[in-house]
Amino acid sequence: MSPPTSEAVIEFRHTGFRTADGHVILEDLSLEVHRGETLVLLGRSGSGKTTALKLINCLLAPTAGEVRVEGRSTLEWNPIPLRRGIGYVIQEAGLFPHFTIERNVALVPRLQNWPAERIRSRMEELLRLVGLDPAKFGPRYPRELSGGQRQRVGVARALAADPPILLMDEPFGALDPLTRAEIQNEFLALQRRLGKTIVFVTHDMREALLLGTRIALLEAGRLIGLYSPADFLKADEPTAAAYVAAFRTRVDPIET
Repeated sequence: MSPPTSEAVIEFRHTGFRTADGHVILEDLSLEVHRGETLVLLGRSGSGKTTALKLINCLLAPTAGEVRVEGRSTLEWNPIPLRRGIGYVIQEAGLFPHFTIERNVALVPRLQNWPAERIRSRMEELLRLVGLDPAKFGPRYPRELSGGQRQRVGVARALAADPPILLMDEPFGALDPLTRAEIQNEFLALQRRLGKTIVFVTHDMREALLLGTRIALLEAGRLIGLYSPADFLKADEPTAAAYVAAFRTRVDPIET
């Protein structure tokens, strides 16, 4: 995998978002996501992380400033091709329960009218990539899989059309600690192999330090700072320092 570049794939330019009743969710957010990096949006619940993510694929529109993807404002994109070029992974995978695993993974290629044989080949390739035997798991339904297996399928589905960008919203948050650690390590290996541009939302500092190329710390809708994992541990801003102090005193269940 090539290392991340300085080329900006996603840009927040003085971006703000407020609700119809005037509640401010994000305020004056300016940052870039570089090609091939994993930028982690870290923050407490209500800090604006998921809102920022939804602004990237135009599930929400900014009420101030703009968001640019591949050099174009999201408001200039047709939202359908924009979203089809962006994989989206959420907690508990968001699989369609009445679709088999193979139909879930094949969803976007079918929408893009890929030939049937290409769809099947891609589905099998991706299930193997995330550690699932396509002959065994393809015909099953989501209810027949464990939480960790469903999350693997969610990643496979997001990668199905080979999008250059992945958005991941607390994707491993519902898993037990041991399964979560296992999938985090698999995710790291996958990213080294594929080199996607990833924006990853979490409130878990350990996860941010493990997975992120850089960490963007959000608090109450504002960007506190952008850090490498090593620099984050040395950050002296009050909010960042509080996160670091809490992390250092916390007993992590997967390490006890």
